[in-house]
Amino acid sequence: MLDVPLWLWLAFAATVVVSLVVDLLAHRTAHVIGFKEAGAWSALWVGLALTFGVVVFLVLGTTAGTEYTTAWLLEKSLSVDNLFVFAVIFAYFKVPRAYQHRVLFFGVMGALIFRGIFLTLGVAVVSRFTVVLFAFAAVLFYSAYKLLKGEEESFDPGKSFAVRLLRKIMPVRDEYAGTKFFVKEAGKRVATPLLAVVAAIEAADLIFAVDSVPAVLAVSDDAFIVYTSNAFAILGLRALYFLLSGLLDRFHYLSRGLAIILAFIGVKLVLQAAHKTISTSVPEIPSPVSLAVIVVILAGSVALSLLRPPPPHPVPTVPDADGDEETASPPESATTGKPGPDADAPTERDRDGKEPPRPAG
Repeated sequence: MLDVPLWLWLAFAATVVVSLVVDLLAHRTAHVIGFKEAGAWSALWVGLALTFGVVVFLVLGTTAGTEYTTAWLLEKSLSVDNLFVFAVIFAYFKVPRAYQHRVLFFGVMGALIFRGIFLTLGVAVVSRFTVVLFAFAAVLFYSAYKLLKGEEESFDPGKSFAVRLLRKIMPVRDEYAGTKFFVKEAGKRVATPLLAVVAAIEAADLIFAVDSVPAVLAVSDDAFIVYTSNAFAILGLRALYFLLSGLLDRFHYLSRGLAIILAFIGVKLVLQAAHKTISTSVPEIPSPVSLAVIVVILAGSVALSLLRPPPPHPVPTVPDADGDEETASPPESATTGKPGPDADAPTERDRDGKEPPRPAG
């Protein structure tokens, strides 16, 4: 374990708290976050994470700095999967784009807490029972297999445990009330769909922690390294979502790249566990090599996705009265029979500050 000075822990905690406060104040008014704003915030979060990495290099040494950078980049790449789930959740609940940042802000708060608990438990278990690394490796191999075969489990926001538990604890109304999580109806306090969305986001993060925690523990078993790297990766998750929103389908080779990364980290875990439990003659994969492999695979996946874009989705056709096919019309609203608007786009009622349409959940 690293001998981390107390001031460095305090500096990390102060950085996270100040960053969250600044972010909350900057977005206190609900608005649609565009590409330019998301890009600026993404650059800020990445710069903050890398700056902290330089401090780790200077204070704790080259090995600790390399492990921090590797763990941060690994968690950053794995978090791309979270972005797809966020898109599914927002579409399911028909969350107006102006409210999405507020949801993700509280989702990040919960993720920081739960990841801290899971990583602390993981470090404690690994330090006492090194053989558990073999089980962690098995989890990563299985996750890699599912990604390569396209068999990753579907996530149904409406049926997630957190959302079902919320509905049992208190009633959830059908309509939004701006950015409020609770309102009073007939003298009773009820939840708005926005709180259900936060619950779904938290449930999704718990699912992704199954991959993220074993993966980062393969890079380092030091509590400071694994938690700070995870925290800075999670802090930039919101801006990354808005930056890549609408472009996620273009990076269609990224899931395969992530599968290869998970498999590589699984091999690293097996060698690490064998080195500690079987024989010290078993070689381990150094952190600089891990960092280089992750960078190369990520860059290759993104480049290949851009060079070989996915084929366009075929336009659905329907037979006309004469049996000939013609292009299908846009989907109609279930209530008006008119072409339905984009679920993410704010309606006129949103822009006027009134309640948006009813969610699907």
